[in-house]
Order: sequence, then structure tokens, then C-alpha cells
Amino acid sequence: MAGPFVLAIDQGTGSTKALLVDRDSKVVARGQHPLGLSTPQPGWVEQDAEEIWQSVLAAIREAVSPEVAGDIVAIGFSTQRESCLLWERATAKPLSPLLSWQDQRTLKLCEAVPETTQRMIRAKTGLPLDPMFSAVKAQWLLDRVDLDRSRAKAGEICVGTIDSYLIARLGGDHVVEIGNASRMQLVDLDRGDYDADLLALFNIPRASLPRIVPSRYDFAKVSGIAPLADGTPVTAVLADSHAALFAHGAFQPGKVKATQGTGSSVMGLYDSAIPADQIDLGVCRTIAWQVDDIAYAFEGNIRSVGSTLVWLADFLGISTADLATLSASVPDSNGVTIVPAFGGLGAPYWDANAVGIIGGVALGTSRAQVARAAVDSIAHQIVDVLDRVLVSGLKVDQLYVDGGPTKNELLMQLETDLAGVAVVRPETAELSAMGAAHLAGLGAGIWTLEDLAALPRDGKVFTPGMDDISRQRLRMEWRRMVARSRGLSVHERPETRKADRSGTY
Repeated sequence: MAGPFVLAIDQGTGSTKALLVDRDSKVVARGQHPLGLSTPQPGWVEQDAEEIWQSVLAAIREAVSPEVAGDIVAIGFSTQRESCLLWERATAKPLSPLLSWQDQRTLKLCEAVPETTQRMIRAKTGLPLDPMFSAVKAQWLLDRVDLDRSRAKAGEICVGTIDSYLIARLGGDHVVEIGNASRMQLVDLDRGDYDADLLALFNIPRASLPRIVPSRYDFAKVSGIAPLADGTPVTAVLADSHAALFAHGAFQPGKVKATQGTGSSVMGLYDSAIPADQIDLGVCRTIAWQVDDIAYAFEGNIRSVGSTLVWLADFLGISTADLATLSASVPDSNGVTIVPAFGGLGAPYWDANAVGIIGGVALGTSRAQVARAAVDSIAHQIVDVLDRVLVSGLKVDQLYVDGGPTKNELLMQLETDLAGVAVVRPETAELSAMGAAHLAGLGAGIWTLEDLAALPRDGKVFTPGMDDISRQRLRMEWRRMVARSRGLSVHERPETRKADRSGTY
């Protein structure tokens, strides 16, 4: 193997991956280390920060041999978002578990916030007040570790997301990449900086927070991490979903991607000149990245995608692979619908009180039809978000997909049929890691933005084959079941406006 190489580290919820990427954007070596989740109480989801750090080291050792370590010119990170922890500044010792983005323990804190204040939060941050985001997690943690905030005010305690913590472990300053920072629900999107009103609302001292920096930045230099060469620079950090968008080459509005894993992130860039109030409230606004200027994105976060398939496979006592085969053995669900609101519904409903339901079941319902309904639910949820994108006056030329569930051919055909646009699945599966590699290589001078935009992105294209009447019937039945899940009258449509499919998304 001939260098130069870029090392990409993708720190996700279920594992940490490391990819060694050459100048042709080809993966020449990889490593992966699994991670566990802890659920000490219903609705609580935690991870161990030290275990995550050790998983990073293990993935690096698996991917990098001593023979090529000296040819690595840059390191890039993609990381899970919103998850939050506290650590001691002087030692980088964790003072709390990492509260996962999936954690719901702060729901009552969110519900106690007046509606007018919630509107203020949404207007400034682009995000609805929700346990998913970091601010209320940080408030909960500080209330238990530093109630009077004396240590946080003195800067002895650091509050941050996992990217901040990993940079600290690498010897870098207390910083956070701007895209990750925008998911903390403490940042005014228009200014790209912390908002004093939000810091006061959540009682988070500014001295405890990381400094916000661009996505391409001199984050740290490696020291004492074999087999890496001392001095190897970390030049890029991206949030995982943002990194996938970057890897798809979605540098202009119109290219939309749906990353599908445990949950799903439907995201695309939009013109910053578009007024914020034009974007439907079911869709978040966020910062995608900052290379030179800040790039803004819309996003819909769906809570249960791959986790729905895992849940049903476990319930039926089969593997997820067998579940996929079972779902493809029938032409449709025969009226069975699953709304997987196991922890409430995310975008575009943002209804924490919605409950998971299975409807349309009869004595003759088969296991295969229930399996098909689980697969259907993923496509419907993604199209729910796309509908809100459309009524916001934004467009979707094509839908680019990535993540484990996208290997399912039936699911991909359902997504294109229900969305009415082509779905493009690239050959490269590890898009978040590749996005981090591309940005790190950009920082190291291996590629220019023009080079990255021109990279071949071969893959399979799925095109719609369903007639409009069938599509509308399926969508109407889905909306009826979502209404039931949310406790609404079945005669009352959930909050969504009709999508005009006569034009382009």
C-alpha cells in the first residue's frame, strides 16, 4: 500500500469504526470495536465514556499497521450527536456516564417548560425542546454533580458531547465542532455561538462549555497512541449524520440523504437566505458544517428504524436477516400497520407521548405480514419528513441513502415508491466515516472541494413503480394509524399538509 492515507474514526452508538483511506478514496484497511448500552431505569440510556475511549484505541490498532502509520497525514472523526457527559478538566476523568441521544429521563423537565419559552428555544436553535438534545441532559447532570455550579463556573468541570471528550483525551483544548455544537440546543444558529438566554434557562455556566470551532480545524496532535506516529494531526470533526451528507457530495441544496441505522436522519442543505419561519416546524434547522462559510441544513430525526426490525426479530425469535426474508415473502402487509413509537415519535411529529401500536391484525394475519408492516413503517416515516420538506418550499431531486437497513432491497423499493423520487444507494456502506475522511483529507491538502464533488459515487438506483392511487391509499392508512398512536381521533388527520407531487421535491 502506498500513501498518503487518511484515518477516519466513526464513533457511533453501537460501535467505533476506523477506516484507512487512500488518495483515491478507497478503504484499504478497517477496524471495528463493539459498544454496549446500559439502561438502569426505564427510559434511561447510558454509555461508559472510558469504554468508548478504549474502543477508539482498539479500532485504531486493528486498522493501522506500524508499516503504514507514518504515511497517515491526517485524522478525521465522525461522532454520535447530542449524547452528553461531564468530565474533570485537569484529568479528563469522566464525572458521569454519557447520556445517550436516546435517553428520555429529562422528559418531565422538558414538559415543565412554558410553551412561550419552548417557542423561543425553537426560534433560536432550530430544534424543538426534547430530551434528545444535550442542554437538558447537561442540566440534569450538573444538578447531581455540581448543584451550586461552583466547579462549573470555575471551569473545573467540562460539559460536552462525545467529540469534545475524545479531543480532550487526545490532548486537545476544550472545543466542540460547530455542527455538533448546534445539536446541544444552546447555540443561536444565526450567530453560530452560545446564547446567553439559553445558558441561563438551562443553568449551564459558559466556563464549563467547549469553545465552538469550525469542522476543519487543528483539533489535536496525536501523542503516545501506538501505532500512530506522534504529531499526526486531527484536522476534521463532523457529527455522524452530517458526515454522511458530506460523503454523499451533497454540497448544494437539492441533494437529500436518509441515513438509516438505529434511527434515521433525513437531511439536506438549504439556502441560508430562506426565512427560518418558512421551514415547517416538523423539520429541524441545524448547522451541517463549517469549512469556510457555515452550511445550514434541514433535518428530520426519526427515532426507530433499525431498532424496529431488531425489536420484532427478537419478539418473533428470529434473526434480522430472517425477518428481511420473511417480509419479502408477501406482496404487502394485508392491512397490518406498525407505528414504532417505542419512545414517542420524533420528526415530523415530535410527540413524546405517542405510543407504539400494531393495527389491522386479524385471525388470519401471518408473521410475514407483520414483518412486512415493520419494514413499511421505516419508509412511511421517512416520507413523513419529506412531505414536510416539500411544504417548506425546499426540493429533493433524489434521495441518497446509507446505513445498515438500506441493504434491504424491499425497503429501498418501498422508499422510492412512497416518496415518488429515485433512491440512490452507494456501494460504500460506511458513509459517516468516509465523510470524516474526506474532510480530513481536504484539510491535509489531499483533495479540494472540487475533487470531492467529482469523486465517483457508483451505486444502485431504485425508481418508483407504484401508481398514485395505491400510494395515496397506503399513506392515508398510515396517517390514520399515526393519529391513533398519538391519541388523536381517527377522523382527524395528524398535523401534515398535503404534498403536491406534481413537481420536484
